[in-house]
Amino acid sequence: MATAESSNPTQVVLCLPVLRGLTGQQVLLGLKQRGFGAGRVVAPGGKIEPGESPAKAAVRELHEETGLEANALTLEPAARVFFRFPDAPLADMDCTVFITHDFSGMAVASDELVPAWYPVDHLPLSKMWDDSALWVGQILAGERFDAHVVLASDNESVSHFSTKQWPGNKFPSQPATNADMPDIT
Repeated sequence: MATAESSNPTQVVLCLPVLRGLTGQQVLLGLKQRGFGAGRVVAPGGKIEPGESPAKAAVRELHEETGLEANALTLEPAARVFFRFPDAPLADMDCTVFITHDFSGMAVASDELVPAWYPVDHLPLSKMWDDSALWVGQILAGERFDAHVVLASDNESVSHFSTKQWPGNKFPSQPATNADMPDIT
């Protein structure tokens, strides 16, 4: 079976700030204002710049999109999600997802994102990408994994989804392959 690698996927990051409070946990998501995913609720994130580490990109994107400050050293790697668009391969992305509980500032709207806090157990899935229901909640529940998401010809619904748990919930040193990930769609 082919690897989860595309010929030239865009390298991107997502950062999920999580608050723990008396009423439970909340995660910061936001309404995307422009570009890829506009009109959907998404996690703060974006492209990794040349020479930038995924963690530093996540900190930069979080600040640019929400005004929150975080430290790259305190980010927790949570998943690697390989998005494949067979009918639009230029949209393929390899995404590193981070969680942070250590951040400061007040979330404010930007040109990219209108942030809002959501209870972890009541995510706005109907306003998110279809695949979000398959993996975002699992990350917030503490699971750590690689995921392979293949979008259908409409470039929105999921035609294939598979995961492989990280050994010991630790970031793996080797890239994932499709053969490693059983189909759970």
